Parts: sequence; C-alpha cells; structure tokens
Amino acid sequence: MAGEHVILLDEHDKPSGILEKYAAHTLSTPLHLAFSCWLFNERGQLLVTRRSLSKVAWPGVWTNSVCGHPQQGETFEQAIIRRCRFEVGVDIADITAVATEFRYRAVAPNGIVENEVCPVFAARVTSPVQANHDEVIEYQWGELDAIFEALKLTPWAFSPWMVMEAADDNARQALIAFAGR
Repeated sequence: MAGEHVILLDEHDKPSGILEKYAAHTLSTPLHLAFSCWLFNERGQLLVTRRSLSKVAWPGVWTNSVCGHPQQGETFEQAIIRRCRFEVGVDIADITAVATEFRYRAVAPNGIVENEVCPVFAARVTSPVQANHDEVIEYQWGELDAIFEALKLTPWAFSPWMVMEAADDNARQALIAFAGR
C-alpha cells in the first residue's frame, strides 16, 4: 500500500488537505479521516485480528477486523473493500454503518498518537481469510458476547478504538443486531 495518504480534517471536520500516511502518524498526529470495520461470518461470529509487530501504533494488540484510511476520491465502501482484501484477503458484502459519528484520540505506549474521525461499519465475510502477515499476525473468530466481555475485563490487550467502539451503546447495539442477522 505504498503511497497511501490520510485526508486531513479542519476544526469543522472538513477535508483540508492530504498527508502521507506514515508522515501523519507521529507524536502530534493531526486530525484525519479513517474507518473501522467489524467483519462477521455467516454464523454471526466476529473476526478479531492481532496487529503485526511492525505496526507503528499498538503493535501486537488485538483489534476489530480491519481499519484504514479512505483515499482522496474514494468512498468509505470502496476503502473498506480495498482494506479487507489487503489486510485479511477477504471479499465482503452487506457493508453497514453502525456509528457514523465516532471519533477518538489515543496515545500508544510508544507516544504515537491516533487522532481520527472514524466512522464504524460492519460487513459480512464471503470468502476464506488469507491474512497479510505484514498487517495481521494472528486472527480468530469469536462470539460477540465473549469478545465484549474480554474488552471489559482486559481492555489493555485490545486497541483503544475497539474498546471505545464497543463501549458506545448505539454502536454496540448495532453490532449485536448485525451479528444476529
């Protein structure tokens, strides 16, 4: 994914430029646009992934299925499809927004800051997982209730955005409803 960028946002959450992805994620990361996607199989199980140890922020932690940054001129749906294929090698269907207003700022133990307006989506996996080990070193399918419980008991083992997304009542209910379809 060489040449990826982030779309910078101004104080009104309006696009204000672009910056190379790795240049953007620093100790003082500017506000930018992202997305987070929770992937479910036909049994309603969630795909959780463990971030590669080479990741700049939160290496080795477990997180929801796929996250990324839409590119200029790309819809969220196009970006989600692109990242799902790149990170976990899957095709998806039924992309559904579950928390369009989600945003967060978090500081990793190494000081790298995430500062994102980050709508949350759910989607259904329609092909086998083929993880890109530069992105994902482990993955597993889990029951959503058990994962929510793990997030409460061991939040330090997961990405902060996943913990915050699951703690949002509206997002949580939308994810439960999506998983039960």
